[in-house]
Amino acid sequence: MPHQTFPHEADIGVRGIGATPAAAFAEAAMALTSVICDPARVVPERAVVIECSAPDAELLLVDWLNALIFEMATRSMLFSRFEVALEGERLRATAWGEAVEVGRHRPAAEVKGASFCELKVARQADGRWLAQCVVDV
Repeated sequence: MPHQTFPHEADIGVRGIGATPAAAFAEAAMALTSVICDPARVVPERAVVIECSAPDAELLLVDWLNALIFEMATRSMLFSRFEVALEGERLRATAWGEAVEVGRHRPAAEVKGASFCELKVARQADGRWLAQCVVDV
């Protein structure tokens, strides 16, 4: 499964797996959406460009997820499609989504932020990339 969540005490872990680090970051973003609602309910009709940078891949993952959380909160949007490009310490991504409709999206949780807990970006034994951390709900 390319994205998944995992239990962590009172919070929830998000995990993305992909052929490249960028693909794993995109799947971690999809896991983030799945904490809130079923991503299949979110129509990818409006694009938002997000850029961030950090000194290493793990900190970049936290910055990326926190940038998405910020965009969701300030725009009252949910996202269901992600294109991520990584160049060294920089991330440039486009997230597609729509305005929150409580009746249709049925949000189950509000994500407050990505944390450093269980933070990991690494190539796995099978050659695929893993990007994960715990988010505060």
